[in-house]
Amino acid sequence: MMVPSAEPRLAADFPTATAEQWRELALGVLRKIGRVDEDMPAEAVEAMLAWRGYDEVTVAPLYTADGATPLPGPPGLFPYTRGGRAAGAVPAGWDVRQRHADPDPKVTAAAVLGDLENGVTSLWLVLGEGGLPVAGLPAALDGVYLDLAGVVLDAGTAAVEAVPAWFALLAERDVPAAAVRGSLGVDPLGWRARTGRPWDGPIGEWAYRCVTEYPGLGTMTVDATVHHDAGGSDAQELGCALATGVAYLRELTDAGLSVEAALGLIEFRFAATADQFGTIAKLRAARRTWARVAQVCRAPEAGAQRQHAVTSSAMMTSRDPWVNILRTTLACFAAGVGGADAVTVQPFDHCLGLPDGFARRIARNTQALLIEEASLSRVVDPAGGSWYVERYTEDLARTAWAWFTEIERAGGMGKALDSGLVADRLAETWARRGDNLAHRRDPLTGVSEFPFLEERLPVRPPAPPAPGGGLPGHRYAEVFEALRDRADTHTAADGSRPVVFLATLGPMAVHNARAGFAANLFAAGGIGTVRPPVGADEPARLAAEFTASGARVACLCSSDRTYAETAGPVAQALSAAGATRVWLAGRPADHPGVDDYLYAGCDAVRVLATTLDDLGVA
Repeated sequence: MMVPSAEPRLAADFPTATAEQWRELALGVLRKIGRVDEDMPAEAVEAMLAWRGYDEVTVAPLYTADGATPLPGPPGLFPYTRGGRAAGAVPAGWDVRQRHADPDPKVTAAAVLGDLENGVTSLWLVLGEGGLPVAGLPAALDGVYLDLAGVVLDAGTAAVEAVPAWFALLAERDVPAAAVRGSLGVDPLGWRARTGRPWDGPIGEWAYRCVTEYPGLGTMTVDATVHHDAGGSDAQELGCALATGVAYLRELTDAGLSVEAALGLIEFRFAATADQFGTIAKLRAARRTWARVAQVCRAPEAGAQRQHAVTSSAMMTSRDPWVNILRTTLACFAAGVGGADAVTVQPFDHCLGLPDGFARRIARNTQALLIEEASLSRVVDPAGGSWYVERYTEDLARTAWAWFTEIERAGGMGKALDSGLVADRLAETWARRGDNLAHRRDPLTGVSEFPFLEERLPVRPPAPPAPGGGLPGHRYAEVFEALRDRADTHTAADGSRPVVFLATLGPMAVHNARAGFAANLFAAGGIGTVRPPVGADEPARLAAEFTASGARVACLCSSDRTYAETAGPVAQALSAAGATRVWLAGRPADHPGVDDYLYAGCDAVRVLATTLDDLGVA
């Protein structure tokens, strides 16, 4: 028998790098770009470069074995951080679940069959308000093998009619009870959070029937996306989900079910965003905290959380909707790595109305590529063991647990909703996020950054209005898109739109960077820009070019050195030529005749709203 010789390690000839060396190198870079003083100690680098998100969880720039959190245990075992199933029990891929909300049963039936024939493994059906009429359920599922495809209902108060209709359909088609998969999707507190309206139904009776007749059918859905869409952070979404889940546990056990049976009837729905590591840590932390709930209930072995990840509605845009394909791909990747049991990728035209066949195809193929070609599902918890991911998971879990216990002290999720505790806390986070969006610290490609003014949006049939009246449903792009809509109402048939005159000073090499920055910023509000010929930078010539352009607002664009020499006279000449406001692209300084400044980190929403006002755009 031949024994292979030991291969040398690839990095054996290189000295081992240390954290101290990294700090010195990082400090050198910061000094070179003028971010720190020469006397700053290297030990302060990590604190300076650390980042804190909306949960105030500190994300360090470097993670090492020193201070690493202990590994949480293998998949399939308590606390289930690494997954609810053991490695050998994982099937080939997660459950590919597609959402359907078209009110026409025939259209829904065709879309459902198209999805199931091309890789979708379960269906998410919206019934009642904002979706398919309950009476149309049999027609919508015509031709579907209900013993093969799982079905998750989402009916709100219509569940009182939808659940009996679903049981009747299963009996009518003689579906083997053991083969039925999915969930009744009952979510009273989620409906209350979304609409402000309570509802009641025979939940205990339905749950008992699921346990005794349909072992693969769940009863309750904890839809935490309503809290995410209202502006909540990851930890707030998790804390609200925990509080809702505990409320459902109490309701099910009060109806006579065991804790183990009740735990098996609840599925959790979370938002997956383009923040890959945030989504991965959120799903892992969700399993860890729910396992702790099960442990407190003395049923740790039943604490494996069933997770359904949905690409975030809040991150989707109606402008440049093709970028949504990139967002949802990142989110789907994160959901798969994070260990979601089921994943829904929303079509890229989600904000434009009901999706067409092409959009649904792209959505399901996103998952097919990640599962079949990228083999993403072949490794259980691929992020496990990363010092960064393990620490992020632990910190997020602790922050979420603190919020959950605060809700419990307030009397539980129902009372926390009624008292305004949840709404107020989510509103605070949304205000912080809105400020970051307005200042473009949280950039939106195609909307707040690199907008395409000449785009032609796909036309889609309008979607039925979603139920509302409770927590607000936000989208990150909503303010910028409202400004674009406002400008579009003043766009002529030939494509001409409100414009700002860019008064470029000096040669192109001097002014082009700031002129491009200003044009990009104004375009985020649907405002076009015009420039004078290169070299036409004398005050009188620029004033004449401004008058000829028909613009009412001007913006100076050049270098700080050029501004010091000519900004004042040019600004005064533009004002004399009729400019209602003169902006300067650069940091605020004392330049006569300049009314305001725009720069990286400025309040872009204020700049755009002010400019539209100055241009007379109502």
